[in-house]
Amino acid sequence: MLDSATVFWVMFGTLVILIALRVPISFALAFSVVPILILTPQVTPIMLLHRMMIQYGSFILLAIPYFVQAANLMNWSGITNMLLRLAQAMVGHLPGGLGHVNVVTSMIFAGISGSSNADAAGEGSIIIPAMRKAGYDINYTVAVTACSAVMGVIIPPSIIMVVWGGVMNVSVSGLFLAGIVPGILIGLFQMGLTYYYAVTRHYPKASEFSLRQLGRAAKEAILAILTPVIIVGGVVFGIVTPTEAALIAVLYAMVLGFLVYRTLTVRGFVQLLYETMMLSSVVLFCVGCAAIYAWVLAFYKIPQYLVKLLNAMTSDATVMLLLIVVVFLIVGCFIDAVPAIIIFAPLLKPVAETVGIHPLHFAIVGCITLAYGLITPPYGLCLLISCQIAGINVVQPLREVGAFLAAMLVVLLLTVFFPMVSLGIPKLFMPNIF
Repeated sequence: MLDSATVFWVMFGTLVILIALRVPISFALAFSVVPILILTPQVTPIMLLHRMMIQYGSFILLAIPYFVQAANLMNWSGITNMLLRLAQAMVGHLPGGLGHVNVVTSMIFAGISGSSNADAAGEGSIIIPAMRKAGYDINYTVAVTACSAVMGVIIPPSIIMVVWGGVMNVSVSGLFLAGIVPGILIGLFQMGLTYYYAVTRHYPKASEFSLRQLGRAAKEAILAILTPVIIVGGVVFGIVTPTEAALIAVLYAMVLGFLVYRTLTVRGFVQLLYETMMLSSVVLFCVGCAAIYAWVLAFYKIPQYLVKLLNAMTSDATVMLLLIVVVFLIVGCFIDAVPAIIIFAPLLKPVAETVGIHPLHFAIVGCITLAYGLITPPYGLCLLISCQIAGINVVQPLREVGAFLAAMLVVLLLTVFFPMVSLGIPKLFMPNIF
């Protein structure tokens, strides 16, 4: 039987090579197991297929297609436009108004969709042309759009928090509550940087402040804004499970689109069903391949190997959490958050436990760090989506993206060094999980 170190470096090395060759991540994960199948008889293809089916049997994974569907419904129903009008009424009067509108809209949309990609695609298709027309630098426009979209999986509800909770047996309700303060802080830091850019580059206001306009926009969007109250409130107070909450969000969005706003047609609904199925199938196939990869690592006792390796470096909880952050930042550059959670969270959990890091603190730091991978090349899906909408090369806006990422890293470090930043609200509402 192969030793843990050999298995780890063979599988990890194969994965890195395949990713460098631009093999799709799902297939790269699956093919990385092939050398182990060849080198040892202990693991068979039937065993791996069985593990994949067990992973697909997880009830909580049903939440993924439902959250994707809810986000698509919001975009197709014109709710994104309503949120943009509300955000403009709230902060459009500030210098660099459309930049602030971009950030605030993402914060509101994050509480509805749970998906950063949906935010970047839905909001970006509207706000990027508007900012370009108003004279904003295109690199800055792409940077603020992509970076603000990251809040979609940090401010609850969040698809990656649901996945982490299901895979790691961590309270999803606690994770939702833990994401509130860091998510809001990220938004505020981004608005601060937006204000700096507006002053130094002389970006204009988007509109003058008007209470009447604010009231009109709030009245128009109030039913959409109730979505996070329904989802997060239902989960936190134990009324529904995360999967049931996601389904309720879909039904609620359908009611808004078909009956209240009447902006959704049967033809459009069929089209968005197709889009949901396509995206969900890609994500879930990746989940299955990641489950195989993670199981082989566990079978060869890789978590215990990593515990020894990292404990030899430090036994301090804060330093260990910083090392975990570095690992997740690197992983997030190459792998989507969902498979990264399935593979690396179980590997690093024993490491966190040995130095006394609370599971919820480990979870929220992991989720935030992996979310940053959405704007870091070469993966950086939110960045890629925003660049595609703007029609520019992904390298062009990296300087501005780096500035926003630096501000976001400050929030991450605050969450690492001061656990109450993320754990304060969960301790207040759910003291039983501590």
